[in-house]
Amino acid sequence: MFILKRQDVEISSMKHPNRDQQIPILNYQDQIFRLISVFGASQKDEAKTFWQDLTDNQGKFCILLEEPERFSIWGRIRKEDIGNDSVTDKKAIPFTQACILLLQTVYFDVEDLLGNRQAKLFEQDMGKVFQQWNFPQANNPKDLTNLLNNDPLKTSKVPSWEEHHLITLLQELYRIGKSYFGNENFAEGISEILQDMPEGDQTYFKQWLQQSPLGKMWRWK
Repeated sequence: MFILKRQDVEISSMKHPNRDQQIPILNYQDQIFRLISVFGASQKDEAKTFWQDLTDNQGKFCILLEEPERFSIWGRIRKEDIGNDSVTDKKAIPFTQACILLLQTVYFDVEDLLGNRQAKLFEQDMGKVFQQWNFPQANNPKDLTNLLNNDPLKTSKVPSWEEHHLITLLQELYRIGKSYFGNENFAEGISEILQDMPEGDQTYFKQWLQQSPLGKMWRWK
């Protein structure tokens, strides 16, 4: 396990072979690492917990990078696998759909239980997340409104997000939701939220979720 500073590593990017976007790449001592997750500057404890779970419990070789404005977690990969996502292109769309459904459910729960004013504040908070971490196709108010209100299972325009975007979304959605509701009940029983997805997609998403610390936040039943 390694905790490094920005001056210890070299960060660059390359074009994704199958998508119109750049892939962040970290180089350290002739080894290559792919971005897994990002955390805000005030989330050091959360970043360390996530990183330690990946390394200690899952045996992944990861770097925790400490920067003035953020913490980020990078997983080692082989050079020939740089263009291969942990979330494959085949699964990227249903995984993104699942994350959007969770986002919409929390948003509507805030609106129903706490009122329209709190829902607007929640929308602003999520907008800051999308802007801060440079989510493709979600960096302006119109995009966010579409995400919150359009059924992702009935549109062909699902954002092209990578795995680190999905992880960051679920981390931040959990953190923000907990601050609004004051408890973790909103993150329980997510199988009901995803029941309209094909069974196979639900299974793959559940497996992916439970292979990371996210499974301790978002509980299936």
